[in-house]
Amino acid sequence: MANEIIEADGLTKRFTVKKKTVEAVTDLTFQVERGALVAFLGPNGAGKSTSLRMLTTLIPPTSGTARVVGFDILRDPAEVRARIGYVGQLTSGSFAQRVRDELLSQGAFYGLSRAESARRADELIESLDLGPFSTRTVQQLSGGQKRRLDIALGLMHAPPLLFLDEPSTGLDPQSRANLWQHILDLRAKYGTTVFLTTHYLEEADRYAERVMVMDKGRIIADDTAAQLKANLAGDLLTFGFADETDAASAVAVIEGLTDREVRRDGASVTLTAPAGDALLPTAVRALDAAGLSVRTATGVPPTLDDVFLSLTGRTLREAGEGEPAEDDEGETPDAEREASAIATPDAERGAPATRRSTDEAKTATGANR
Repeated sequence: MANEIIEADGLTKRFTVKKKTVEAVTDLTFQVERGALVAFLGPNGAGKSTSLRMLTTLIPPTSGTARVVGFDILRDPAEVRARIGYVGQLTSGSFAQRVRDELLSQGAFYGLSRAESARRADELIESLDLGPFSTRTVQQLSGGQKRRLDIALGLMHAPPLLFLDEPSTGLDPQSRANLWQHILDLRAKYGTTVFLTTHYLEEADRYAERVMVMDKGRIIADDTAAQLKANLAGDLLTFGFADETDAASAVAVIEGLTDREVRRDGASVTLTAPAGDALLPTAVRALDAAGLSVRTATGVPPTLDDVFLSLTGRTLREAGEGEPAEDDEGETPDAEREASAIATPDAERGAPATRRSTDEAKTATGANR
């Protein structure tokens, strides 16, 4: 069995919006190994959700292709859907349905027997702590509870690969932390590969083993969060001195320790450098040996926003301001027609149809096996 669970090759997607062609995703090429937790990081409009929609067969690419869980997204969309879970940005559950009934219905859509659906539903209710409100209707749940139900729906058929599109958007910090703990626990228990999109920097930094930074439809960086920060950003070091004269003399001393640019602002000297935690004490000792008394010395570790700034010249927040959300792109008539065109043949071949008016509002369904 190949170790790659996703193999994307040149995926490109163009939409027609108000008679203008918009290239949402350009030449998306990458591989994801089984068992990984991968985050797509980028501002609104970067192409993250559009990429997931192509990989989950909700919309076809304009060009390029991909193999997901061993099947081609264009030739075998039903086989792909049968082996993935997908949780979109909107609530998946039918508001009038009770939580446990909703899970049982999802199991039936995937061709599970009643006994297997009941067993799997009870297992997920316990794993995701849904028990206290399993008899409530979906509309009675809080935002965090609904997202946990969404994930349970995506996992009903025990897929080896789970796609999560902005899973914690709109949740308060406590609910976000709770949701992430459930995601991590489920991954540890079942070995599920998790591929998610987010614009929360701290989530990608803390939880993802691999971060792909996306901007304007292209992947502009791909590595672990630690390596991205070390190689593209670095720690911000600041040294304070008694006066500007000492600070000016300190610049030459510090420049002898690093190839990074050293800047002086009044009686302070700053630089950004990789492994700053090691450079900081070395610089203090060198300055002391040169007869320069350091009054203050601080080191601030980089963030993924610093990485984005280094790559694009703007912060993630600045990049997202004024950009249309990808949901807006997905609501265009062309996108709706394309999603319907790829979903309808599966339903005709016996794959379960979605229960709501759009594929995007529902966990992706799969073929009966």
